[in-house]
Amino acid sequence: MSVAIRVIPCLDVKDGRVVKGVNFAGLRDAGDPVELAHRYDAEGADELTFLDVSASVEGRGTMLEMVRRTAEEIFVPLTVGGGVRSVSDVDELLRAGADKVGINTSAVLRPQVINEITDRFGSQVLVLSLDARRAAGTPSGYEVTTHGGRTGTGICAVQWAREAAERGVGEVLLNSGDADGTKEGFDLEMIRDVRAAVSVPLIASGGAGQVAHFVPAAQAGADAVLAASVFHFGLFTVAEVKAAFAAAGLPVRGAGRGSQA
Repeated sequence: MSVAIRVIPCLDVKDGRVVKGVNFAGLRDAGDPVELAHRYDAEGADELTFLDVSASVEGRGTMLEMVRRTAEEIFVPLTVGGGVRSVSDVDELLRAGADKVGINTSAVLRPQVINEITDRFGSQVLVLSLDARRAAGTPSGYEVTTHGGRTGTGICAVQWAREAAERGVGEVLLNSGDADGTKEGFDLEMIRDVRAAVSVPLIASGGAGQVAHFVPAAQAGADAVLAASVFHFGLFTVAEVKAAFAAAGLPVRGAGRGSQA
């Protein structure tokens, strides 16, 4: 039996509030993270992702408290990322109630941290948050970016996804910096290229603007789809996305749940 495609709302959190922008810029307020988490749990989300977009030292305490409050009140897995640099950071987030932890910039700067984390906690807890954009000069035509998509690295995104999977990450969250917040659709070519390079679950992110955008992402090889503003601002619901998957004959959990939300 095929594994169900997961639908994952993403909450980008800054200073205790959910924010959303375009191409990682122009952030605007989208609500209280715990309230939104409640809503998505009721709508039938398979998981939730919190990303601390400021990832400052001051923000860590805010994020830990938010994770605790959310984990106490929702019943779906919670992934938390932003500013994760070490085994101790992962330990703190897991103790606060996170089920999985996302890592990006620190792993690019020191790939061995992936091995250290997965050796301690297992692959299932670690998600590589891979922010990529199109760039000439890399073998794949995509480069890894860091620091919230603001800094180019010249590192081939496909090769990095492969290396991270070999080092032990349990999933790859692939976010297209070019498509992020544009609502013009997922970068299907990028999804296909990374899918061909890794066997771990692949989460597609960046560019969703219509319900019709999600099915092609799954058909391109995504095991899960992640979106933010389209859910936060009520363009459509998690249930509508699941209904589209079901109508396309793709496996999905609880397609009818939350349809009245």
